[in-house]
Amino acid sequence: MNKVVEADFFPQTPETVKERVRILIIDDDHAFTRSAKLALEKARDYFVCEENDAAKAHQTAQRFKPDLILLDIAIPQTDGGEVAARIQSDPGLRRVPVVFLTALVTKAETKSGLWIEGHPYLAKPISLAELIEGIEENLPWRARSVHR
Repeated sequence: MNKVVEADFFPQTPETVKERVRILIIDDDHAFTRSAKLALEKARDYFVCEENDAAKAHQTAQRFKPDLILLDIAIPQTDGGEVAARIQSDPGLRRVPVVFLTALVTKAETKSGLWIEGHPYLAKPISLAELIEGIEENLPWRARSVHR
């Protein structure tokens, strides 16, 4: 039996985690969330949490307290719009930006400036550079400094 064991040789202390941008990725594709988490944490000083079960997404967001949520639209048993509505109806999470991830639109459509259910979106497949750009453009403090 082959078993993969992941070890955290440099555990995060509450102080170091607080300073980092907290990203929650909600997507039923475990391979995508795992690779995105590893790539984002290596490329930038992000602290990334993955959730692959839409039914647990709201609880995970409450516990993790993200600065931004990346949310797949097409999730089995529900859709991203319902998950976003639950999260944003929570007073403690309503100001957290939600950016949809979807394979349902093209990259050209993403440049048109349209939003889905009031949220920006990024087209899949997506490169790491595009993902980071989408995150940075939608962080609350980044949006405020750009619009001043």
